[in-house]
This record gives sequence, C-alpha cells and structure tokens, in this order.
Amino acid sequence: MPWFIKTKSEREARKNLADDIWVKCGSCKAHIFKQDFVNNLSVCPKCNWHGKITAYERIGITFDSGTFKEFNENINPSDPLNFVDGKGPYTEKVEQAKKKTGLNEAVITGTGKINGTQVVIAVMDFRFLGGSLGSGTGEKILLAANYAYEHRLPYIIFSASGGARMHEGILSLMQMAKTCAGIARLNERKLPYISVMTDPTTGGVSASYATVGDINLAEPGALIGFAGRRVIEQTIKQKLPDSFQTAEFLLDHGFVDKVVHRRDLKETLHRILSFYNR
Repeated sequence: MPWFIKTKSEREARKNLADDIWVKCGSCKAHIFKQDFVNNLSVCPKCNWHGKITAYERIGITFDSGTFKEFNENINPSDPLNFVDGKGPYTEKVEQAKKKTGLNEAVITGTGKINGTQVVIAVMDFRFLGGSLGSGTGEKILLAANYAYEHRLPYIIFSASGGARMHEGILSLMQMAKTCAGIARLNERKLPYISVMTDPTTGGVSASYATVGDINLAEPGALIGFAGRRVIEQTIKQKLPDSFQTAEFLLDHGFVDKVVHRRDLKETLHRILSFYNR
C-alpha cells in the first residue's frame, strides 16, 4: 500500500497521538505541547486564555496539599419528572455523566486549607451535565453553607455552569433561592462568602449564588451572564460590544471585584481571608 494511503484505524491512531501531544488554544488557536499547557495550569502561555479544568484539578492547585476532606459525596441527582427527551431518559444522561467524570453530581464540597486557613468549599465541574444546577447540586451547596455556619468557617464557591438543570423542572429553579438563603445565614455570624466565577458562569447560577459574594472574583476572559448574547441583542435591538459578558466587562461595570489569573488565585484568596481574620 502506498505511503499516502492510510487505513481508517491508522488515521484514527495518528489523530489520537496528535491529540495526546498537542492542545489547541481556544482563543489564539496556537498549538501548545499538552504537558506545557498542563504545567501552566491549563492557561495558554501565548495569550493568557484560561482553559477549563476539573473540580479535582481546581482543588489541587488552590488548597494546601493533603488538607481537602470531601463530604456529602453520595448525594445524587433526582428525576422528579421521569424526564425523557429526543436523546433519551434523563437518568441515562446522569449515568453517562457519572461514568465520564467519576462524580455523583456537578459539584464537590468539603473542607480544606488555604495557606493554613480552614475554609468550606464547593467546586463545580462543567463536565457533569454542563455544571448545571440541579436538586442534588443545590442540596450540596446548601449543606456546605450550613457546615460553614455551624463551624464558623469562611465559605468559597467556584462556579462553572451553564445554568439551571431544566430536566428537573421547577425543582432546579428552586435551588437558586435555596442556596442563596443558606449563604445569607452566614451574615448572621459575620462569616465571609467568596465567589469565584470561572468560564462559564451563566443562567440560574449567575443569577443566584455566583454573584452574591461578599467578594466576587473571576478568572480572566470568563463568560459570565444570564441570557445569551443573541437573545439580548434580539430583545433590545442593539449590537453588544465584543467584550460583553466577559469577566473584564463585569469588572469595569462593578459586578466583579477583581479579575485574578489562575496562578495568583490561591494567594489572592489567602490575602482576603487574612483580612477577615484580623
């Protein structure tokens, strides 16, 4: 067989090898050695584009080694509507997400330390059904808020979500009020709640706990907003600026307190916590 004729399996093997070696930047489209990209915390070294990372990767780079202790990991999504769409039952989607991610829900909760300071944390994982807010997600976030209240600890949430999980109907929307109510209790004991918005933070999550922090932080370039650009433009009949709904746009308009590079996030959180602990 001539060299330029490849079998399907050979073509797939070559593509898989290339995928294992290179990462294509989602912004400048530069090809980066995968290991260099990972070593740089999944941030493009050429244009500073912040790629998505898993919840456990986030925990690993943010908290002191060996200090994270997970709780409520056995909470699962519910299916109150026995929901089925053109792609099959909701329960099948959940099982696929579990198999893909190794998680039971779109958020991981627990305790950990940031430069020695104990905090309660909730870290969303976009791989699990787009980080959507379902009844299980909301329950875990509320229980984590209750733990922070009972143990007088700061609470930090890292958001990465497409919004409310509509497979669960009104129960998914109820989580917006439920989570905010739990977080509001922290004010009674003057406990700080810090929200860290990553790409993307949209829909019902952006309209609830993600934007009500005592301090709201965001990663560079993160998409943050409620409705999509196209919907808004069609509604107001105006062209929106290219930077609309980016972390930097929200910073300029007072909705975000600081945009922080991923490599600086741990130190920034430490400084904020130190201020509250004085």
